[in-house]
Amino acid sequence: MNQKNLLEVDWSKIPAPTDDGAAAHLVGMTIPPLSLIATDDTSVTLSALPGRTVVFAYPRTGEPGKISLVDDWDMIPGARGCTPQTCSFRDLFAELKAAGAKHVFGLSTQSNAYQTEMASRLHLPFAVLSDEKLELTRALNLPTMQVAGLTLIKRLALIIDDARIAHVFYPVFPPDRNAGDVLAWLKQNRV
Repeated sequence: MNQKNLLEVDWSKIPAPTDDGAAAHLVGMTIPPLSLIATDDTSVTLSALPGRTVVFAYPRTGEPGKISLVDDWDMIPGARGCTPQTCSFRDLFAELKAAGAKHVFGLSTQSNAYQTEMASRLHLPFAVLSDEKLELTRALNLPTMQVAGLTLIKRLALIIDDARIAHVFYPVFPPDRNAGDVLAWLKQNRV
């Protein structure tokens, strides 16, 4: 299946993910001291960041005009919508910061090179972290899915306060509303 437009999605035709309980253990966990490469050519250790950090994770961003990872990608609950989710965080970035997010990051298991192209193409004001080696995914036991032999993070968002997970958004659907939901939570739960 060719991905013509990654942003125009009729969510009524996409199956919504269900809460499988795979993120229930995350609230209260301490982020491990692992460094991840970021699209701004830095190495980020989430556990070392003071204040409030927002990390939104997604399975895999697509590339316009390229073939999907698998033909039925859109029919995998929670798979479709990585680009709309990312763009919604881009569009609300200033408001998220004003509401108390000291840092905002995207996160996927895609390579840094792949993510860097996407971050440039979408003009992201924040870095995207690569967990290509699944170090953070495994350390936190993040919810994952197996697609075409790859381990992909299921879509979620974490609110991290001084290295401790304070809140988890999971499952996330539709993806383009995730940033707005995070923003509303930040406004109601200021630090």
